Amino acid sequence: MEQEYNVMVVFGTRPEAIKMAPVIKELRMTPGIHCTVAVTAQHREMLDQVLNLFGIMPDYDLNLMRRGQTLPDLTCRALNGLSEVFRKEKPFLILVHGDTTTTFAAALAAFYARIPVGHVEAGLRTGDKYSPYPEEINRKLTGALADVHYAPTPTARANLLREGVEPRSVLVTGNTVIDALLATVRPDYRFESEELQRILRAGSGGRMILVTTHRRENLGEPMREIYRALVQVLVEFPDAYVVFPVHRNPEVRKTVRSVLGDLPRVHLIEPLDYEPFANLMARAHFVLTDSGGIQEEAPSLGKPVLVVRDTTERPEAVAAGTVALAGTEYERVLWHLRRLLGDKAAYEGMARAANPYGDGRAARRIAEHIRKRSRGLIESS
Repeated sequence: MEQEYNVMVVFGTRPEAIKMAPVIKELRMTPGIHCTVAVTAQHREMLDQVLNLFGIMPDYDLNLMRRGQTLPDLTCRALNGLSEVFRKEKPFLILVHGDTTTTFAAALAAFYARIPVGHVEAGLRTGDKYSPYPEEINRKLTGALADVHYAPTPTARANLLREGVEPRSVLVTGNTVIDALLATVRPDYRFESEELQRILRAGSGGRMILVTTHRRENLGEPMREIYRALVQVLVEFPDAYVVFPVHRNPEVRKTVRSVLGDLPRVHLIEPLDYEPFANLMARAHFVLTDSGGIQEEAPSLGKPVLVVRDTTERPEAVAAGTVALAGTEYERVLWHLRRLLGDKAAYEGMARAANPYGDGRAARRIAEHIRKRSRGLIESS
């Protein structure tokens, strides 16, 4: 009987689950690989939505989320909990994703247990350790601990090489979020939410601006500036309307309601599951966001993205022209909004630009690389 190698996939948030679901699927179809899943559930409800969508049943669920949890507390509980899981399972390889607290804690626990770490979506950098916070440092520390780096783009690979990472340990794969997105968006998708159905009917013939904001560094005045720009552009363009799934962070909600509450053509809704959100994004005219993953997803659907941040760890999209870095100041955000709504050539240029994040086969490349590594066909770094 062929030996099976246990590859453990670890994650804790909804974005990680979305991006790792295609990897789990491919690993489970790969001969000689036994894929186990451990979740910290540092985001409980939002994570469960994606687990249900992709049919993932974790082998270990630490259920760490606590109301008002701090980063030090979460990090310690994740480190202790995952250390115990690794001690019991003794995986051949641990796979983590991106830049969350779970990712860093899992990589550190694996290092303590002398278990190799594969880092999916490796090599993203802004160069500012506080932007985004704490993600920039999480990804750098994870990169220092990882043995294999699955970089989504050549730019990410170059970042790693500049930091002294061994070239043979880096594989450019594309981004797994494109795999997940292409498997989720359907032209015949029907929204179950009656509220969304009403919003889309009312906006028929208009142009939807899909908005998401949640970054810690944008809380307070930066968010107010962003929302004020939205208010002004809706005055100037009567066919535009906003759909805004509002993050559950109480500070975000307070600011949103104070600036955008009860305005015509502004629809504040509860956060959406991944499937309806992805399909709503496909119907948007463009997206305004401070999210990282949306910078990769929306261009795959031909949707321009205005990133309301001062830095981005995804410069490939800016260079390709699919994303514009709009900052958070009122005048600058308003200029970008006016440009996409009032300049057809500018809009088409962004909508038609080539997406630099892959072809939907990233997970397959990762699984094949792990299969070869398990059989000694690739020299370990």
